[in-house]
Amino acid sequence: MFKRIRTLLRDNRSILLFISLMLVFRSAVADWNTVPTGSMLPTIVEGDRILVNKMAYDIRVPFTHMPLVKLADPTRGDIIVFDSKKADKKLIKRVIAVPGDTVMMRDNRLYLNDKPLAYTQQTFSAYAPANVTEWQEDLLGIAHSIRLNPQPSQLANFGPVTVPKNQYLALGDNRDNSADSRVIGFVPREEIVGRSSSVVFSLDYNDYYLPRPDRMMRAF
Repeated sequence: MFKRIRTLLRDNRSILLFISLMLVFRSAVADWNTVPTGSMLPTIVEGDRILVNKMAYDIRVPFTHMPLVKLADPTRGDIIVFDSKKADKKLIKRVIAVPGDTVMMRDNRLYLNDKPLAYTQQTFSAYAPANVTEWQEDLLGIAHSIRLNPQPSQLANFGPVTVPKNQYLALGDNRDNSADSRVIGFVPREEIVGRSSSVVFSLDYNDYYLPRPDRMMRAF
């Protein structure tokens, strides 16, 4: 029996090596994640497969969260993927405040380091229902789209709070439908596994899982 196993391993060395290298690559270099919820609408849509750069901030030991080399820190506006212990799952959110920042929210409007962010109403995106509004939020020079409900949720007000060392405040772009730092608290630096900036491909859950051509290889 052991002879047969050795023969199988020898005859399939190339395939096994390829699989091993792919697993290491997806663990430590880059991966893709499926987005099952709308917490990042309108930027990321349910059914998107996003590319995650796992070397954006650290070089890590494969299959662990153990850093070998620190390359950079997350900055405001980054879309991060992190393994949240409090939520007990992987989450995708946008960094709003970094260590040392003071931030508060009043009626879904953010104030960062005592400065109110600028908001400009936008036309609806292709995936927006009629009962929401979409806005461009200027995160002190970094503009991105957010979605708001006409009736703000209980999460529309918080703070002011100051972000501790090695922690980040992260929110979903779909502000009234996102369990983010307003629910789980600050995001520890060690939980962040990578940064995402593009959609690889997307499937429409409401249309027989057909591909969405307009979202293929789309940058945020």
